[in-house]
Amino acid sequence: MAETCPHLAYREEGDGKSFETARAFCTVTGSFVQPMRADVCNARYGLDPATDCEFYVEPESIEDESDATDADR
Repeated sequence: MAETCPHLAYREEGDGKSFETARAFCTVTGSFVQPMRADVCNARYGLDPATDCEFYVEPESIEDESDATDADR
């Protein structure tokens, strides 16, 4: 079973607005996501963020990039 997307965050404010209820936010695209997209992020209904999201980035890729940055220091 797929796990919740590691790039999903919930924010109560953004884009110059604040919300009573936290909204799903994609840290890869840097934007709030629609409720149907959040279903993919939360792996609901048998959806898998790794295979069903076109913006998904493997978490190791992000760590590898930060390691490369550290190597340059």
